[in-house]
Amino acid sequence: MEQSNTLQRLRKRLEGKVGKAVADYKMIEDGDTVLVCISGGKDSYTLLSVLMALRQRAPVDFRLIAMNLDQKQPGFPAEVLPAYLEKIGVDYRIVEQDTYTVVKNTIPEGKTTCSLCSRLRRGVIYRTARELGANKIALGHHRDDIVHTLFLNLFFAGQLKAMPPKLLTDDGAHVVIRPLAYCSEKAIARFARGMAYPIIPCNLCGSQDNLQRQKIREMMADWDRRFPGRTEVVFSALQKIVPSHLADQALFDFKSLHPGGDLARIDGGDSIVDRRPPHASWSFPATIPLVLLQS
Repeated sequence: MEQSNTLQRLRKRLEGKVGKAVADYKMIEDGDTVLVCISGGKDSYTLLSVLMALRQRAPVDFRLIAMNLDQKQPGFPAEVLPAYLEKIGVDYRIVEQDTYTVVKNTIPEGKTTCSLCSRLRRGVIYRTARELGANKIALGHHRDDIVHTLFLNLFFAGQLKAMPPKLLTDDGAHVVIRPLAYCSEKAIARFARGMAYPIIPCNLCGSQDNLQRQKIREMMADWDRRFPGRTEVVFSALQKIVPSHLADQALFDFKSLHPGGDLARIDGGDSIVDRRPPHASWSFPATIPLVLLQS
């Protein structure tokens, strides 16, 4: 009974965080058809369970369709997900496409496969969403995934970006949502253990200790051990961007700033620009006199 009560409290906490994320970013609206991507892992099982629970009491009417991509990995237990989805009574679609062979034939042995695998999966998911008339695609990325992606892009790509809770696809046909954006991986893992989901491990890429994402996970785990709450703080920072204190000229008009300017916000956001007529632009000589370099 004690374990059951603990699980119920954890369920309510997760449902509350998902409900808040959905409301904050207006992820799901009346009449939406949401394609919930199910991999067989703890995150996607939790996502589906929570969305099904919230649908019963949500102020809007929306449809859920679970979707799994069978990538034809050797030994993949193809019967597990259909049996589970039938049991819980949700509409679902199993899509079979041999992306496993494509990845193995394309990526040299020892190289990371995640990038190509993700692109192939994404293409199948978008196509399936179109076929089923789904206008929203729900993915199981959680708060830790978002923070890890921030550091991946920062350290390895030279970009300050992460995974947004809500994203319009490049073709403008679908909106990708991440309802678990406020949920920690630790809480999701505890909930999944309590629910005894039939977990299907992804062994397409093997252990791949050289994965950059794994290095970031280890770094954040170390930070959280030494300084509890670091992941929460970093995620909070993603929601409190101050463009005027960064260096992106596309987000903030640094060139027009000068004393006594008439400051105004850009597009209703937190950035400000000086609306006074700009000063003459700086100009530099084609060559710098040697005497200036020696002074």
